[in-house]
Amino acid sequence: MKIKDLRIHSIAIADPPLRSSYGLHSPYALRTILELESEDGVIGINETYGGEGPAQALEAIKSRIIGADPYRLTGILSPMLQGKEGGLERSQTFLVPGENPLDVATRTYAAIEVACLDLIGKSVGVPVCDLIGGRVRDEVPFSAYPFYKHAGGGGEGDDIREDEYGKALTPEALVRQVKQMIDTYGFGSVKFKGGVLDPEIEVETVKQMYKEFGPDVPLRIDPNSAWTVDTSVWVGKELAKELSGGGYLEDPTAGLEGMSQVRKRLLAEGIDVPLASNVATTSFNHLPESIRLDSVQIILCDHHYWGGMRQVQHLAKLAHTFGIGLSMHSNSHLGVSLMGMAHVAAATPHLTYACDTHYPWQSAQDEIVDGGRVEIKNGCVRIPNKPGLGVSLDYDQLERGKERYLKVPYRKRDDEAEMQKHVDPNWKRVLPRW
Repeated sequence: MKIKDLRIHSIAIADPPLRSSYGLHSPYALRTILELESEDGVIGINETYGGEGPAQALEAIKSRIIGADPYRLTGILSPMLQGKEGGLERSQTFLVPGENPLDVATRTYAAIEVACLDLIGKSVGVPVCDLIGGRVRDEVPFSAYPFYKHAGGGGEGDDIREDEYGKALTPEALVRQVKQMIDTYGFGSVKFKGGVLDPEIEVETVKQMYKEFGPDVPLRIDPNSAWTVDTSVWVGKELAKELSGGGYLEDPTAGLEGMSQVRKRLLAEGIDVPLASNVATTSFNHLPESIRLDSVQIILCDHHYWGGMRQVQHLAKLAHTFGIGLSMHSNSHLGVSLMGMAHVAAATPHLTYACDTHYPWQSAQDEIVDGGRVEIKNGCVRIPNKPGLGVSLDYDQLERGKERYLKVPYRKRDDEAEMQKHVDPNWKRVLPRW
């Protein structure tokens, strides 16, 4: 089997005005859709980061892909995983996902790997999770992912979307938002995006969630490195009860050294709330220092920038060996990416926490999966009894996404610019802020 064509589609999807320490989401998120077509007419697909940079990186290796055997292609491209981009400096702390120049090769490789696996799976009639070692679970658990947000459902002009969740800039509004997500999707845990308001308000938000949902719904908070070590320790002490029993404190402060200080000081207070990270530990080269310092007790992996599904499985084995927990990071995405996350999670035994997902924030109006949105039921995505990723493209919807991309002015994610445009013209992302 040979690959006869690689098609790269840049699309835009409506995104609500969600807040984080990075700033404010723009009215549209950008995604890239890949198609690998074999000489037999079978098409493998994938979804990855959007905008000009990711599309250009894929175009740059197109000549190496056309004519290649999908069974061997990822082996041929494997030097992309071994370059200089794996150093300790490759952190996501100061850059939004998909815009880090130091992980271009790994995320480009990952995009091709998943498309190859989907193509192979569809050619032989086998689900991707069973191609990469066999599933250990048929359903993959995900968490509710609440955000502070401004009013609006995303989109601009005559493309403005319904505001499903409403404005949420108070603890009470966040509790209502989470309740709505749980009622709709059945989530059994909550990952709360902080780093936006004064830490005292965010602590109160978590306390109100705990009061509303009780100890059987694990709570996690992620301020994306917005706090000093002192503030991080204070929050850890204030929320020792609320973050116990399956919860965690994610990236409270910047860097492995800072995380290590927070961990030591909390342990000295008798507080064993684990620290999680998807920005301080983002490559295999980070692991030795992270383990030495005991900086991170839970890694939030992401097959998009760790280098693909099999790299996540390698990571999981190392995490299990060193007693580190594992979950999965998310970005604004559609159903193809959600199914990619679900398949690698289904084939990864050492998955100790429910995965993140932004999927409830995206509009059904933008979904490019044939048949509509992927179902999340009882907080889980079920692996379908279908080959490959188990989904195919709705080409009418894909064209609408491409037309939208051509109309909007956005070509990269820039949350700081959106804050300056809509909230405060002088706003800058400053770490730490509190």
